[in-house]
Amino acid sequence: MNKINLSTYQPLADIQGNILFANNGNVVLCYKGNLPEIYSLSEKDFEDMHGAWFQALKSLPVGTVVHKQDVYLKKRYTAEQLPNRTFLEKATSDHFKGREYIDHKCYLFFTLTKNKALNNPKYVNPFRKVSKGIIQELDDNVQRFINAVSDSVSFINNSRKMKFLPLDADSIQTITKGYFNGFNEGFDTDIILDKKNVNIGENYFDALAINSELCFGESVQSSKTNDKFTSDDFVFHQGFIDGLGLTLNENHIVNQIL
Repeated sequence: MNKINLSTYQPLADIQGNILFANNGNVVLCYKGNLPEIYSLSEKDFEDMHGAWFQALKSLPVGTVVHKQDVYLKKRYTAEQLPNRTFLEKATSDHFKGREYIDHKCYLFFTLTKNKALNNPKYVNPFRKVSKGIIQELDDNVQRFINAVSDSVSFINNSRKMKFLPLDADSIQTITKGYFNGFNEGFDTDIILDKKNVNIGENYFDALAINSELCFGESVQSSKTNDKFTSDDFVFHQGFIDGLGLTLNENHIVNQIL
């Protein structure tokens, strides 16, 4: 059993706006996404979104790592913001108060690696002890990366179906702490690495990696029909891998990395 103490090996060296400087030399631009309502898109809408992603990402500098992360956490509805004056309002408030739901947040990260090879141990293991030093000033290469990412995000936002906004420093710190604290609230804890899983506080974690196109079967499409809700009169479409996120009613994270 191994234990990781984040107070000894902080993964973040500095944050400037939505630009994160990692302790391993990587530069990361961080965004939060607002996505369309579930089942509100047609087959053509999914094709248009796929085209927007393709056009936006193809012009990024060589070596850029694009990471889209969807976090699904079980929460309870508080109903504090609902009106509670009339009989019907009180009944509505009582109906929703304490009900469980899955809270979904979407993030988009663009990473410029200091060492281009993804198998570099400093990139693979963010907990590896790295000699401390002053973060290198933004050089022309990093500035070109920032400009290219800004253009890509603007192109995605112009599609009017998705909106990605820069995260601020406080939000990045909160997300990072929540992630490495295993989404435990009210206390800080260690990361325990066992042979079969990862234990962080009260939560246990495991991972499933889909790292080959052979895992997807004979064909891959931008969307597919939802058989549960589709009828002769109405057709409901969803993203090709949306079933991983939308139908799993437990805490989980879906990562898509290019």
